[in-house]
This record gives sequence, C-alpha cells and structure tokens, in this order.
Amino acid sequence: MYNCVTCWLDEAAARFPDKVAFADKNTSYTFFQVRQRALSIAYQIRAKLGAGKQPVAVYMDKSADMLVAYLGIAYSGNFYSPVATDMPPARAGKILAVLKPAVAVCDPKYRDDCGTGKRFPFEGDILVYQDFCGKAYDEKEVEGMTETVVDTDLLYVLFTSGSTGDPKGVAVSHRSVLDYIDWVTETFRITEKDSFGNQAPFYFDNSILDIYSAVKCGATLYIIPEDLFSQPVKLLEYLQDRQVTTIFWVPSALIVVARLRALKYVDLSHTLKRVLFCGEVMPNKQLNIWRKFLPDVVYANLYGPTEITDACTCYIIDREFSDDEPLPIGKPMKNTDILVLKDDNTAVIGTERGELCVRGTGVAAGYYNDPVRTAEVFIQNPLNHAYPEVIYKTGDIVHYNEYGELVYVCRKDFQIKHLGHRIELGEIETAVSAVEGVDSCCCLYDEVHKKIVLFLDRPLKRDYINGQLARMIPDYMYPDKVVVMKRLPINANGKIDRVRLKEFL
Repeated sequence: MYNCVTCWLDEAAARFPDKVAFADKNTSYTFFQVRQRALSIAYQIRAKLGAGKQPVAVYMDKSADMLVAYLGIAYSGNFYSPVATDMPPARAGKILAVLKPAVAVCDPKYRDDCGTGKRFPFEGDILVYQDFCGKAYDEKEVEGMTETVVDTDLLYVLFTSGSTGDPKGVAVSHRSVLDYIDWVTETFRITEKDSFGNQAPFYFDNSILDIYSAVKCGATLYIIPEDLFSQPVKLLEYLQDRQVTTIFWVPSALIVVARLRALKYVDLSHTLKRVLFCGEVMPNKQLNIWRKFLPDVVYANLYGPTEITDACTCYIIDREFSDDEPLPIGKPMKNTDILVLKDDNTAVIGTERGELCVRGTGVAAGYYNDPVRTAEVFIQNPLNHAYPEVIYKTGDIVHYNEYGELVYVCRKDFQIKHLGHRIELGEIETAVSAVEGVDSCCCLYDEVHKKIVLFLDRPLKRDYINGQLARMIPDYMYPDKVVVMKRLPINANGKIDRVRLKEFL
C-alpha cells in the first residue's frame, strides 16, 4: 500500500539507479541522483517549516531541477504549488495571497525578483534551489517525514482561472495521483522500456501523467525544448533521436505537426508507440493525418479538467472517423464514475444532453482557501441521499452516442441563444474544423451585436465557409462574421486563448 508518490521514486532508484529519470536540454539526472537531491531538499525544507502539510511555492523555469524540487517537497510531507516565472506580478500576487506559503523555492537568477513590489511579490523565506540542493541530510529523518503522510494529504495545488479571471487553486491529494497513474500505466502498458516526450508546462495538469508515470515505472522523461513546437520537423527528429515512445500533448501541438506535413519527412514508425492527447477538442481531420502516417500507434483521447486530476474518461481510437465527425471522449476510467445530469439534477435518458459530473478518488479536495467557489461545483451527489458523497460539476455539456461513449459538445457557458435557437458553439467549431482549408478555428458570441464570430488562421471567405457548412449544421448556426488572423493566440498551456480573442469582437 502506497501512502505517497515518493514510494515510487524509492523503488525506481533501487531498481534503476543509473538510468536517466529526467532530462532537459542542459541537464539529466539518474533515478539515484533524483532521489538523493530530493531527500536533501526535503531535509532543508522541513528544517525551515518545522512541520508538514504546508504549501511551498515553486518559482523556477521548466527543467529537470523543477521536478526534483517537486519530489523534495513531497518527501518533506508538504505540497508544492508552481508559479510561472513569466506570470504578470499582479496575478502572481493573487496566487500568493490565496496560497499563503511560508517558503518558496526559486532558481538563483530569480532571487532578486522576489519580494514586495517585485515580479514575484513573496515576503517569506526564499530557498535558492542550487544553494541547498545536495547539502547533507539525515535519511532516517526524511523517511520519518514521509511515514506521517496519509494518502489524502495534498501533493500539489495548481492554479487555474475561472470565468472571472481570478485564480483558483485546485488542491489534489497523493491518493488521486496514485489512482490516476495506476490507471494510466496499466491501460497503456507503460514499463521501464518507455520514454516520454513532455510538452505540457509543469504548472499545467497534463504534466502529471508524464511526471509520475515515468517515476512509477522507471521510464525516462525528456523535457522537449519549447521552441521545437514551432519547428515540426526538428520536433519529430528530437523524438526519433531520443527514441521517445509516448507523447501526451494538447491537440494544438499535434495539429501543427499535421498541418505542416512534418510526418512525411521523419519516420517515427519504429519509435513512437502512443499518442495521447487532452485539454481541448482534437479535430479528426488532423488526427486522420497522424493515423495515415503512423497507423500502428495507439491513439487515445483523454478528457478531464484539473479538478479531477487531469483526466476522468478515455477513448482509445478503435475505428475510422470522417473529418467532420466529433471524436468521442469515451468512457470512465477505472475507479471513476460519470454522471450526466440535466438542469434539474436528474440523470439524462438515452442521448439527451447534460452536464458531465464526476465521482471517485480523482476528484480534487476543492479550491484551496476558497470555500465559496468550492461549494459551487464540489457538491453532494444529487442522486445519493443516503450519505455524504462529493461530486464535481465540470460545466461541460456531453451526450452518449450509439456506442455508449460520451461525446463532448461544449462548455456550458459556451451555450448561446441566437435567433431563437439554443446553440452550442463547440458544434460549430467541430463542423468548421472539417472544412477544406481550415487548420485552426474558434467561435465566440458577440453579445453586443448578437453575432456568431468565427476566428480562422486562413483567409477563407464567409460565403465559402457557410457553403461548406450546409451539409453539416443548420443555417441558423452559420457564422455571422469571420475574422482572419495570421495565427490564433495560444495560452501558456498550448490551448487557443479565448480570452485574448474576445478583444477582437
């Protein structure tokens, strides 16, 4: 029985001491080195804090060292919360006000950025990673720290933005991650012979799969340089050179590779085994290009918000799809249950649409230091009146298809009332994505002028778009306005930045 994720690192370091665990463009660490450095960090943090179960802010660049810091914090019996180094000071200040950490770990180059009125407005103790990592420690004392951890203690708090833009700290326990990674590694048969090519930022929940699957199985995690994602051929050559077997990327990254036909120039057929994706809708048009060039790879669409530990449903692609079909998000993961509820909190019947709600160990503990917003979406299961049982309301509208698979429609707050019709903007995006010549698109509703606005990265006229849509959606769903941009803005997590696009309405 495991009580915390560091148990996996203990085992990996014993089984594969000399194998590379984490590698970035400058540094690589073996599992033995990761464990030794993490134990040293744990010892120093505990000396500062004196107790466990406290937040530790991490202000570091994405690197192998950042992952070592995470594991050191976990060994100390505390929990980590990353703050992006390129984050505006005002937002960083909001996060720190919610988190209230007593200690922060930072890179030496950011030491002078820390303090009141500075880029990282933190007033507590600063531990400069390179100064204290590697110092002497008492291993028995650190082991005593982890023995006091129970699996419902927090492992991390990741901050996301709500509809108001105010950050919400999603608090996730060791148990949630242990359960999720057990499912991932069993389902996709991950072993020590595998390696991961990481795309997701380490403050984004998609990174959880990469980090902890590697630690559990003794697999190597390669941190792909960010600039390669704008150079698709070099990106695939990177995967080939390092014999990366597994990638878990946001669809936007996969779309760029497909759009620029990079798969024609780099043969990954003897390298890549799994292509997993999550975070936004994956258009079948681009997925079909991947499947054409790499037909023997396992493709899987994972779905889930940060509040349920990265993902809660999965669809392993097992049949052909036309370009204009929506890709299912599949069925619940093991030890997870999905409730699809109507507005009156009763279960849908057949193919009726409703809000996807989740119950199970993957459900987060709530929003850190935010009981009001926690109570809004982490609610008592309305189908269970016998005992306390919390479920999470995702705000996503879904329905079941004829195969009993869940199909994502759109966000609940993306539903609009237009020309007397209730419309899901996600349906329009799915249809437009299938139009010849379209690579990336996004639909928003202009409430002031009552218009459906379509954003494209290709100079296609509205008449052409609407003519192509005639076979897919009713005319009241056609875009009223098309805005062409050289490139749709992407947020830090690699998704289309809808907040930025609202500025162009």
